Amino acid sequence: MTSRISTVAFSGIDCLAIDVQVQIAAGLPAFTIVGLPDKAVGESRERVRAAFNSIGLALPPKRITVNLAPADLTKEGSHFDLPIALGLLAGMGVVPSDQITGYVALGELGLDGSIAAVAGVLPAAIAARTADKGLICPASQGGEAAWAGDVEVLAPASLLALINHFKGSQVLSPPSPQIAEDDGCRLDLRDIKGQESAKRALEVAAAGAHNLLMMGPPGSGKSMLAARLPGLLPPLEPAEALEVSMIHSVAGQLAEGKLLRRRPFRDPHHSASVPSLVGGGLRARPGEVSLAHNGVLFLDELPEFQRGALEALRQPLESGRAVIARANAHVAYPARIQLVAAMNPCRCGHLGDPALACGKAPKCGQDYQSRISGPLFDRIDLHVEVPAVTPADLSLPPATEGSAEVATRILAARALQAHRYRGSAIRTNAEADGEMLEQVAGPDEAGRKLLTEVAERMRLSARGWHRVLRVARTLADLDGGGGVSRIHVAEALSYRRLMPGRNG
Repeated sequence: MTSRISTVAFSGIDCLAIDVQVQIAAGLPAFTIVGLPDKAVGESRERVRAAFNSIGLALPPKRITVNLAPADLTKEGSHFDLPIALGLLAGMGVVPSDQITGYVALGELGLDGSIAAVAGVLPAAIAARTADKGLICPASQGGEAAWAGDVEVLAPASLLALINHFKGSQVLSPPSPQIAEDDGCRLDLRDIKGQESAKRALEVAAAGAHNLLMMGPPGSGKSMLAARLPGLLPPLEPAEALEVSMIHSVAGQLAEGKLLRRRPFRDPHHSASVPSLVGGGLRARPGEVSLAHNGVLFLDELPEFQRGALEALRQPLESGRAVIARANAHVAYPARIQLVAAMNPCRCGHLGDPALACGKAPKCGQDYQSRISGPLFDRIDLHVEVPAVTPADLSLPPATEGSAEVATRILAARALQAHRYRGSAIRTNAEADGEMLEQVAGPDEAGRKLLTEVAERMRLSARGWHRVLRVARTLADLDGGGGVSRIHVAEALSYRRLMPGRNG
């Protein structure tokens, strides 16, 4: 006889339906898994056998064949353990075969029969709801699956508990949705002495989700400023939280199955490889650029990153997607990020200080900064210099305005943008482009004249022109949401600077 149960395979955050077919037939004892399983799926035989032994069951001395259909799709991961075990239990008559056909199952079996957490439960739950089926998942991830909405979720801690549930001797309570708690540990802008222009640029970047580059000597506070950006950003909207949580679920980084509400802040080390930044590897997993979706990707010591890794960021920054193309996989992950970067002006870091700069200045600064390509530099909206902090700055009392006051203005500006772009896929000014941008950010006559003159002098590209308009629109939103005037254009242009070594 042949028993069947459904599970899923993952292509990015999308789920592909997999039909697990288990046949127990007469013949020499054997346990075979077919359908292009990878090594983790092939090892399910031993985990299932040991889990059955731990609850007092033995596999029948017959020929057992497990087919994972469609057979031409590679199956990866340990989450196939549970559906294979359920198919066997149905074939052995331990659980009714008709009861398991209405479920999508995924989970990894321990040798003691426990069911361990796996990646991708949230997307699997949404796929189960779409297919009008229930979901069986590990107990620790029941709260994650419950966010899928109107779907029956069974979240057993062990295989024995699941068997007892189907037999009617035990009832599994439906899990309730879980939200990650805010730890409340947020850094405050009051901690930073001086750097008023950098604080202003940080506020503008947060208000419109603009990319930001800070350049200054070591110890000037660039990393401190970036670390305080999460405290300025508004919480994720429900739709955004679901998107972000699905990516983290596929990556296996959704702690305790709780939905995320704070915007991600990812800060990889500059030794990060191309796959770790944009995604890839053996299973085409999401990279840092996707894990930072709807949040911030902070790259400290920007020129120290591999050139190829930085160039790989250009496409996600423009399109909001990270497309991973491999011989055996073609996967796209959402990657709508706000890039914040920090760098020294040269390798020694003291290019502008005659007393500390090395003897190779200014050539060393030009060589160091040229590690960032022009196209990548052009995709950064705000360029701000962060000068060294003087002893006079350090002796100043704490600022009267902290993160809470700045966050209030940012929230008001984001509310204006949400109202302006309602009904479209655009959420912030940084995403507006083309005709939409001209409609909402077209400056007055004086502002357009100034933009035309300065753009010609600075030789701004079409992309640079549009990014100036986006920043000007955000500046107007911070001032209450009126029209874009000359003063807004002037300030936006002040953040577009040519790096040393590049002629304007």
